[in-house]
Amino acid sequence: MTNFATSLAIASMLVSASAFAPSTTSSGTTALQMSDASKEWPTINGWKADSTKFCAGLPGSVAPLGQFDPWELTSEMSIKEIKRYRESEVTHGRVAMLATVGYLVGESSFHPLFGGEVIGPANSHLAQVQDIAPGFFTILVNVISLAEIRRALVGWNNAESLAGISDDVNNALGASLKDSYYPGDIGFDPFGLKPKNGADFEKMATKEIQNGRLAMFGAAGMLVQEQVTHEPIMQTLQHLF
Repeated sequence: MTNFATSLAIASMLVSASAFAPSTTSSGTTALQMSDASKEWPTINGWKADSTKFCAGLPGSVAPLGQFDPWELTSEMSIKEIKRYRESEVTHGRVAMLATVGYLVGESSFHPLFGGEVIGPANSHLAQVQDIAPGFFTILVNVISLAEIRRALVGWNNAESLAGISDDVNNALGASLKDSYYPGDIGFDPFGLKPKNGADFEKMATKEIQNGRLAMFGAAGMLVQEQVTHEPIMQTLQHLF
């Protein structure tokens, strides 16, 4: 990978890695944090929000970085906003994991879609699909829209429930996750893999978030690399050996 690609990938991932990790230090207790401490939060998947703990007690802090937040981005965040950050991180991690696999599978010799006509670097695949099957994008947009609507209905408060509450409390212009919602758990478990007890769920959630963070590194690196070299990932790797 070129120096430019390496620097850009590292910078992107540092922002992602620190975007959710609260600081080990605090500049003071805010009114929202005081309200969080006095509130009785529900127990979800074995987790109960605690404003005195790192990331409100959510899993994901592991060695060697531990409680990593060099820019103190969440030092004054409420539990609702910390949950919203985790929701965003989990979602982006899942997309990145699919993207990382997609790069490698899409550039392999196995082409199950579009008659094998889509070839070359993955960065160019969508443009090729648009030429070959323009109707595919209509289907894609509808599928994504339905998935996002379901996620919103499961995890987010509706406008009526937030009426009369200030944006400072709601965070993000009235957008707020339900107190009973665990970030990322939309109920999709077709193979029944979700652990039944809190300890096992915490282990699985930690593995998912760590793999998601790694995948964000990987997907960003692949994207930048192909923009620089204009060739598939495996072809670029062959130059190194």
